[in-house]
Amino acid sequence: MLTGYVSDENYVAIAGVTVDIERPGGERVCTVQSSARGAIHAAIEPGEYDFVLVRDGFGSKTVRAVADPERPLQFRLLSDTLLGYAWPRWVRSGERSEFRVHSVEPYRLSLWRYGLRKEFVKLYGWFDEHGPRAVMQITPDGDFTQTGVRWNKVGYRSLHHTQYAVGPERSGLYYFHAKTESGREFFSFPWVVAPSKPSARIAVLASTNTWNAYNNFGGRSNYINPAGLPERPTVNGRQDLVRYGRSTFGTWEYPDQEYKPLSFDRPELGNHIPEHVEAGDPIEGRMTCGLAPAEWRLLAWLEREQIGYDLWAEAQLHDGSLDLDAYRVLIIQVHPEYWSRDMYMRVKAWVHERGGKLIYLGGNGLNCEVEFLPDGSMRCFSQLVSEGDGSLAMRDPADSSRRWESRFHRRFESEANLIGVVTTHTGIMTAAPYRCLDPEHWTFAGTGLQNGDLFGIQSQHERIHGGASGHETDKMSPYTPAGAKLLAKGLNPDQGGSEIVYYETAPGGAVYSVGSINWVHSLLVDDAVSRITGNVVRRFADL
Repeated sequence: MLTGYVSDENYVAIAGVTVDIERPGGERVCTVQSSARGAIHAAIEPGEYDFVLVRDGFGSKTVRAVADPERPLQFRLLSDTLLGYAWPRWVRSGERSEFRVHSVEPYRLSLWRYGLRKEFVKLYGWFDEHGPRAVMQITPDGDFTQTGVRWNKVGYRSLHHTQYAVGPERSGLYYFHAKTESGREFFSFPWVVAPSKPSARIAVLASTNTWNAYNNFGGRSNYINPAGLPERPTVNGRQDLVRYGRSTFGTWEYPDQEYKPLSFDRPELGNHIPEHVEAGDPIEGRMTCGLAPAEWRLLAWLEREQIGYDLWAEAQLHDGSLDLDAYRVLIIQVHPEYWSRDMYMRVKAWVHERGGKLIYLGGNGLNCEVEFLPDGSMRCFSQLVSEGDGSLAMRDPADSSRRWESRFHRRFESEANLIGVVTTHTGIMTAAPYRCLDPEHWTFAGTGLQNGDLFGIQSQHERIHGGASGHETDKMSPYTPAGAKLLAKGLNPDQGGSEIVYYETAPGGAVYSVGSINWVHSLLVDDAVSRITGNVVRRFADL
């Protein structure tokens, strides 16, 4: 009978896995191998067995499970590689996280703070045990993208071998560096340390929800299999995945109730930063340009400009740990796409009712509502509607004349009500400089820019290279607050350039939005982008 399937951490089928099937107690029943599709066929009766799975290049393990022809088992094996993450991923100074590392050889672990330069903080030491491959982790079977990988649980019972780190006193973006004894592998993973109490006038928000939404580890993200893993593992992604099988972005055509949770309890490969990369280097790779490696460049710029800040995770804004009234300025950046309604309402009330000042240095932000579940996982509400021409739009099925501007608008209101802009499909995946439209505005002071001049020409962004307006771009909309000023526009094709918008609120609040993922990538290398951003930050913070 078809007993089950075996796949790796990406839910890709593994062929040639040797499987010993034994009765509880050790009596051997048979030995089989997985097929090209990862299928395990065995001439056994339904019932409870021990399955011993072995394949070169993967961690071996024994699983006790019930074989049922109506419900094939889903075995998961973990590749022989180096991975890690901190749990929890964010703390306040003085709180502790557990570092969870997977390695098939001894490794060295250290902690670094990522600001203008990488600053060594602490060496935690070398990690190994007496047994073979003793620091190898084991992934749960089934869909662990929903429940988490829960490393450091199997075989980690000794009270004398704890693996905890205490949040340093200074807030910031920290990275753990893991390096194997042979020197062949290096892996770094982020840790957001918020202050125990506010220490600056400016709060910077790390886009930790976006990091999770894009995390494919386990075979699912909000872009790959968002409604759950299919019955059979992937053999060829371009042939098997819904994402690639339709002319529309079919990934997001599920009803909201079908979207499955995404656990934060997983390694995030997109946030890895190579050992010798510094803040001034180009940002290489696809995922890195929109995640923590890009956000690091804003923190480096703030420190270069000697502007103090506290760093917070989005979940800390959601649960109220981040007290907005303790700060003059909140900066959100790069790609803060996934926000909860509580996050949005907290910030909107702060800006519109209590005079807070918001700086939006990103693109396609606040575009999709998420909810935090009691177990700490996150659910995205991404449903879109296909148009007849193959594009995707947010059209109300009950009223075809009504269109939503975003996924967040579909469930609540347009994010343009707060940040003044909303993303559109025009200009997507292109990059260009901006054109100055209002040179007399105070934001351009000291730049020397005249009407029509270009700026934002230099960029560290290598995936979509070409200027500070790009990757994904936001524009003004009918929901942009009255009195908002258009200061500059990107030169992206089809009038798809980002629009820089500024508006003020009655109680003394203000919002400055650049509407581009690429903006932060130009801060360290483009003088005009740096000066404009500095003007806004210093004025808002009264520095």
